[in-house]
Amino acid sequence: MSGDSASGPLSRSRERARVRARTLRESPTDAESLLWYHLRDRRLAGFKFRRQRPIGPYFADFACLEARLVVELDGGQHVDEAGYDERRTALMNAEGFHVLRFWNNEVLAQTEAVLEVILRALQEGADPHPNPLPLAGEGARHQEQIQ
Repeated sequence: MSGDSASGPLSRSRERARVRARTLRESPTDAESLLWYHLRDRRLAGFKFRRQRPIGPYFADFACLEARLVVELDGGQHVDEAGYDERRTALMNAEGFHVLRFWNNEVLAQTEAVLEVILRALQEGADPHPNPLPLAGEGARHQEQIQ
């Protein structure tokens, strides 16, 4: 068999998303590079962030899947694209993510203040996912031992 299930339209769209995400990661803005330095490798309170993470048809600048938090950085072009940004935010909220937005100049000039806002959102535990996965593996066994 030739493995037709791996070559269908879904895999082509996944491949396009993977290539697009890689392209976005290869050409970050100065603000994205600076913020990524502080978010990568679990540097912010041990939370794992991903860059240019596909969520629906959009790519989140930064996403922490465990906390269901998206951080978006906006440059000057976003002033004219407010409706587009509102639709992106609404879709990400519908997917169970809390979205924080910062201007590029905020990240560059007030990095510590931006990191504090992100950390507070992580610690407050943004709205839980509407359909959380059940505990499994060691986490479930540990929970059973406690009860």
